[in-house]
Parts: sequence; C-alpha cells; structure tokens
Amino acid sequence: MIDLLSLLTIGFAFFVVAVSPGPATLSNATIAMSRGRTVALVYGFGLSSGMFLWGLVAVSGMGAILQSSVYVLMVLKVLGGLYLLRLAYVSFKASLVVEEQQNLAHMQATSYRKWFMRGFILNSSNPKTVVAWMAALSMGMQGHNDLMSLTLALLTCMLVGYLVNILYSLVFSIQGIMETYQKCRRWVERATASMFALAGLGLLKSALNRS
Repeated sequence: MIDLLSLLTIGFAFFVVAVSPGPATLSNATIAMSRGRTVALVYGFGLSSGMFLWGLVAVSGMGAILQSSVYVLMVLKVLGGLYLLRLAYVSFKASLVVEEQQNLAHMQATSYRKWFMRGFILNSSNPKTVVAWMAALSMGMQGHNDLMSLTLALLTCMLVGYLVNILYSLVFSIQGIMETYQKCRRWVERATASMFALAGLGLLKSALNRS
C-alpha cells in the first residue's frame, strides 16, 4: 500500500496544479469578489466536483485511453473550448452592464444549484484536467497500483482541490477586496473574459492539432 510520503508528494504536486492561475481559479476569485462568500463556496464546490470526475477517469486508467483516443479527445476539447468562449462572452457582456442593472441581476441570481452547476460544468468540460491528474499521480504512484493506494491518492488530491477552492472563495470575498473589485469591476470582467477566450482558443487549437 502507498506510504504517507508518497501521498504528501502527490498532494503537493496536485496543489501546485490546482492553485496556479487558470480559468477555474480566476472564475472562482471573480465570483467571490462580485457575489460574496456563500455563492463562491457553492461555485467552488462545483469546481471541485467537476475535478473529481476527471480524477475518477485518471485513476480508473481511462485517462491513458482517452489520451490515446485522438478523435474522442478532439471532440471533448472542441466542446470545452466552445464553453470557455461562451464564458468569455458572458464575462465581457457583464462588463458592459451599468451598476444599477448589475445590482438587480445580483438580487435575482439566488439559485445555489445554478452556481454549483456552473462550476461543475467548467471543470468537467476541460479534458486537460485529466492530464494534470495523471501528472500529479505519477509523482508518487510508482509501484502502487492496488485499489487502496489509488483510492487514497484520489482522496488526497480531492481534499487538496476542495481546500484550494475554499481558500480562493474565502480570500477573495474579504470585504476590502470586494470593495476594490467594485471600483474596477469592468476591467476585472474584461480581464476574465480575455482569460476565458485565450483558454478556449487554446483548447480549440489543441483539438485541431490533434494533440
């Protein structure tokens, strides 16, 4: 069975991947600043659950199969890229909304289920997440292919993933940070839109290159 040091190695490797800036972490931070702590935590739970889906794919061995299945991976990348481009459009459109309309939209957007599903779809629509999982698992799984070791590694990464999203939700929902966001909301939304657009175009380019 896998030892504690190997689990710590896997957990640290996954932490580096999970905490690094990307569409998921950027969207979590933006939502925390604009919608507050509770919505951000629900959204982050959705992100982590979407990540868990790819974790199951990775530890079940389907990750390697998926990587070698050119056409299936290409379709997933196209779908993920199109979804990210849609998020880019939504973020850019939000940057054009005046303050009064934005406040009204905030009052109307009360469905936690909606925010959970947004987070879940964002992470589950990005097939590159399985590559991150496989990279982290490879750091400490040498010679540990039994079910118990795989389960412990999966749970370790998931714990790290949930903690990272909770951290983003808590830090960026601090009152001072939220007030700063309100002062430069349009620029933040446009930066977020640019990040989503670049990530979406990157996925589409990767799909066309069949890599």
